[in-house]
Order: sequence, then C-alpha cells, then structure tokens
Amino acid sequence: MSNRLPPLTALRAFDAAARHMSFAKAAAELNVTPAALSFQIKSLEEHLGAPLFRRLNRAVELTEAGKALAQGAADGFQMLAAAWRAAQRTQDTQTLTVTAGPAFTAKWLAPRLYDFAQAHPEIELRFAASLHRMDFGRDNVDVAIRFGKGPDTGLYALPLAEEWVMPVMTPELAKGITDLDSLREATFIFDDSISFLDPPVDWARWFAAMGSSFAPDHGPRFSQADHALDAALAGMGVVLGRRALVVKDLADGRLVAPFGTALLTGARFRYLCPEGMENRPQIAAFRDWVLAEIDKTAHITDALTLIPAEAP
Repeated sequence: MSNRLPPLTALRAFDAAARHMSFAKAAAELNVTPAALSFQIKSLEEHLGAPLFRRLNRAVELTEAGKALAQGAADGFQMLAAAWRAAQRTQDTQTLTVTAGPAFTAKWLAPRLYDFAQAHPEIELRFAASLHRMDFGRDNVDVAIRFGKGPDTGLYALPLAEEWVMPVMTPELAKGITDLDSLREATFIFDDSISFLDPPVDWARWFAAMGSSFAPDHGPRFSQADHALDAALAGMGVVLGRRALVVKDLADGRLVAPFGTALLTGARFRYLCPEGMENRPQIAAFRDWVLAEIDKTAHITDALTLIPAEAP
C-alpha cells in the first residue's frame, strides 16, 4: 500500500459521494457523468487497495475504510475552500466585511457610516450584525468588533477606548432627578447583556461607588443593550448606559448623565482581524476611521469621574 496521496479529483469525487450517499447526486454536484464519477471512486479504491463503498441495489453505504476517510476528506476540502477564499480576499482592496454585535452595529456604526462612505467611496462595506464567534476564513469576514476581555489568540487585536457605564436618561426625565434620593424613585432599566462581566457592573455596584447601599432589582430587563437604550430614549426610565453605545446620544443631547460618575467595566471593544492582514488598505482605513470617531467624543469621558468596578 502506497503512502502517496491519491489524485485530488478522485478525493473530490469521493467526498461528494460520501456527503450525498448517492453517485448520481454527487455527479450532478460536480457536473460530471455518473460513469466518470464512478471511475474516479474506483481508481481511489484501487489506490487504497480496499473498497470505500458497498454498492447496494439502489443505494450505497460507506465501508469502514470509507468512514475513516469521509470526515477527513470533508474537513480537508472545507479548509482548502477557506484558504482559497482567504487568498482571493488578499487581492480585493475594495470590499470590507465587518461583523459586530447588534447593539454596537445599531448604536455606534450605523449612525456614523455615512461619513466613512463619503470619505472612502472606493470601499464597499458589508456588515454582519451577530454575536456568534466568527471564523474569518469560513465566514468571509475581514474585521470583527467584539466586546469582552479576550484572549484573542492568533489575531491582530486592537483594544478600543475604555468602556464604562453610568446612569443616563432623557433631559425631560432628568428634570426631576437631582440627587441620589430622587434617583431611587426612578424606574430602573436593566441591561442584562453585560451580566457576564466579573466583577459585576450593575446598579448595585454603581450605587456602592456613590457611597450608597441601595441595590435596585425591579424594573424592565433587556437582553440586548440597544433595546435597553431605546427604552431609556423613549423616557421609560434610567439605564446604565455603556460608553460606546451612549456617547453620540450624550453629545447630541438626546440623553444626559446628571451624576458624572461612571464605573469602568474592565472589558473593551476590540478591533480584530487575522494577524498579518491589519495593513490591508481597506482594513487599515476602517481602523483609522474608527479611532478618529472615538476621539471625537473623548471629551465626554474626560469630564467623568471613573471608578473601577472592583472598588466598592
């Protein structure tokens, strides 16, 4: 038995037949005749010295040798396809595919993208608003913006601005909230999207930072940060607004922050891409634009008292 790998065309024919469990369907997928596909699989079996399929009346099934080969062949072709797509993307300087969470996409990216499009008309932007872990090769993604503490092994990872939370509300609601006592009477909105942080960054921790033992636990709860923020913008109550998601509303006056004390979350949004790809023209242009946009609202953070969440 030779250790030399068989021809790629024969392995491709086997992979298709193993996935479909049908020579006819595999032949249709590969745009060859069933006889040609059967010839490729027969040559593969001769190369191995053992059958890969049992030919039944109107079906086929894998032998033990076929089962041993099937998963590795499928994985191998998927990896080849991903590598080929990655190689193709290195030649494309005009398309940029970005994935970010729904809240960051809605509250940070979407309101600002017109400026980027105006400055870079040569770049075609594509977005995938998702919290799922993306595979840069498999999912054809160039850049991911993710919130948390990492690690980001094997990736170019640029931490963005420090993230904090603090009470924000509409200007109308703020007229009746002048101190902690009046704040205690407000409707509290809970953003459960950051409940995974440790130590917790929540209402109890913020009040503790203000020297109060008050720990509100009643009020509308949202699993998505942008939904919690939309509720606050509608005047429903007060929410612990996250920096990246509220700075534009604060700068534009749609929300106000009467207390000026914020809790640092210990986590950040990170700008991620495969190592070695960070200087591709469209990736570098988008990164530089993101950093410049963050700088535009840095004055809001500069005016705050920032307290680490670890400190009660």
